[in-house]
Amino acid sequence: MNIVVSGTLKEYPEGLSVSRLIEAENIETPMYVSVSVNDEFVKSGELDSTVLRGGDVVEFLYFMGGGRR
Repeated sequence: MNIVVSGTLKEYPEGLSVSRLIEAENIETPMYVSVSVNDEFVKSGELDSTVLRGGDVVEFLYFMGGGRR
């Protein structure tokens, strides 16, 4: 199946879960990343059970610390 991952069209096998995609994409700090599929955030407890479909658009969003000085 073809999905768009962070703006790049990629091919992955059918039945791929979001958690498996995180592994396949070698996300360095998966505990600090939020995932959206088709502009809908996936809850952290649902990463294993959310299965991607052909044409899905996946974005990884990282939280960055910081603040005012």
